[in-house]
Amino acid sequence: MTPLDFNLLLTLDVLLTEQNVARAAQRLKLSPSAMSRALARLRETTGDPLLVRAGRGLVPTPRALELRERIGPLVQEIEAVMRPLNALKLSELARTFTLRSSEGFVENFGAALIRRVADEAPSVRLCFVQKPDKDSTALRDGAVDLETGVVGATMGPEIRAQALFRDRWIGVVRKGHPLQHEAPITTEQFAQGRHIAVSRRGVVGGPVDAALAPLGWQRQVVTITGGFVAALALARGTDLIACVPERHTQNLRGDLHSFALPFPVPAFSVSLFWHPRQQADPAHMWLRRVVLETCGEKDDGSQAGQGAPGSASL
Repeated sequence: MTPLDFNLLLTLDVLLTEQNVARAAQRLKLSPSAMSRALARLRETTGDPLLVRAGRGLVPTPRALELRERIGPLVQEIEAVMRPLNALKLSELARTFTLRSSEGFVENFGAALIRRVADEAPSVRLCFVQKPDKDSTALRDGAVDLETGVVGATMGPEIRAQALFRDRWIGVVRKGHPLQHEAPITTEQFAQGRHIAVSRRGVVGGPVDAALAPLGWQRQVVTITGGFVAALALARGTDLIACVPERHTQNLRGDLHSFALPFPVPAFSVSLFWHPRQQADPAHMWLRRVVLETCGEKDDGSQAGQGAPGSASL
C-alpha cells in the first residue's frame, strides 16, 4: 500500500473549506498550478472528483461533503500532536486577538473584557471590528479570531459555536415619554406609536414585526438605523420607540425608560464562534474562556458580569 501523504489532509481541508483553487492556494502559500496538481492527486487518492464545476465556481460532491465533516477534526488532531507541549504563560503572552461583533456588543461588554484581559495577560491586545454580515469567511481566513452573534444559515458548517447568553427584545423610550406612565402598555398603544427600525440592510421587518402581524398590528416605522447604538440615541432625543435586545444593550440604557413588550416575541441565543483550526490553541482557549466568563451566563442560569437577565440581527 502506498504511504499516505499527510500534507494532502491539510490541502483537502482547505480546498473543501474554500471551494476555490485560487483562494486555497493563497491560504497555503502555493501557486494555483501547484494547488491544481494537489487537487488532481486528491481525486486520484479518493477516487472521487471532490469539487466539480458549476457555472463559474466549484461545488462539492456528496463524497466531499461527507469528508468535510470528518477531515477538520483529523487535521486539528494532527496539528495538536505535532505542536510543542509548552505551558501557556499569560504573563508572557504577546498577541493581538481580533473579535468581530455587531454594534452594541463592544459598548456593552468591551470595557469589562479589556479589564479582564489586562489583569491576566497585560501584553495581549484586543482588536474589535464591526460585523456587517453573517458571512464566516473572516473566521475561515484567520482575519478574525472570535465572533459573536446569532447562528444563521450562512454560517460555515465547520464553524464551532458556544452559547453565551439568552436575550429578549424590549421597548425603549426617553425618560418622560407618554408610554412611561402607562402601566401596563398595551399592544395597541405600542403599535400606534412612531418607531425606529434597526436593519443593516435598510429594510423594515424582523422578529418584532413578525410577532405583531398575527395580532393584526403593524408598526409605523419613521426611520431606520444600522445599529442599536444609533437607535438608542434617536430614542433619547425624540418621542420615537426603539426595540433592542435587553442584555446586549444593558449598559447603554441607563438614562432611558425600558419596558417589556406587551406581546410575545421569541427569545434568542447569542453565541461565540471560532474556526476549528483554533480549537486546541492554548491562547485561543484562554481567550474563549475569558469571553464566556465575562459576557456569558453562569451554569446556574444567572448571568456572568454586570446586568440582570433579559431570528435576531446580531
